[in-house]
Amino acid sequence: MIKLVVGLGNPGQEYEFTRHNIAWILFDQHPDIQNNFWKSKWKAEYTDLSIDSEKRVFLKPMTFMNLSGESVRPCSDFFKFKPDEILVVHDDLDLDFGVLTFKYGGGLAGHNGLKSISKHLGTNDYYRLRLGIGRPTRGDVSSWVLSSFNQADIKILEKFMIGSTQAIDDAFRLDFKKLQTKYNKKSFQ
Repeated sequence: MIKLVVGLGNPGQEYEFTRHNIAWILFDQHPDIQNNFWKSKWKAEYTDLSIDSEKRVFLKPMTFMNLSGESVRPCSDFFKFKPDEILVVHDDLDLDFGVLTFKYGGGLAGHNGLKSISKHLGTNDYYRLRLGIGRPTRGDVSSWVLSSFNQADIKILEKFMIGSTQAIDDAFRLDFKKLQTKYNKKSFQ
């Protein structure tokens, strides 16, 4: 059962609407949490909801992406969440923009936020909601992930965020096999 949902991003206004911050964009648009009061603790902001009579915590590490584990570990320790009760929502270069999928454990695909979380938790065995941002057709990856969405992306992003909200809600209610079947490389383009 998912009890902690971690959205990876970078703090600061200059990163607010970038591809690397797509998980934070999702949190900011999720109807159940967008207007919640967010508290500061563990180098992070967090809020909680009661879903199906269970406390669920949403966490935005306020460290930079490559230090996310510094927030995730103390939060999970405080609430006594095990790694297999954690869902990390993150950008993914290996999926086309507008495509999402769920994953459990396995490789980290070079994602520095996941590397930090795995290092601090001592395992890769946690759930992930991978939000596709695509790869750049030219230029370097760093510039791409830190670039803002353009006007053509906005229409796709709106549909993508609605679908991703439903995916998070389903993660609380469906077993993982059903979740994967429903969302395996699902496109919201």
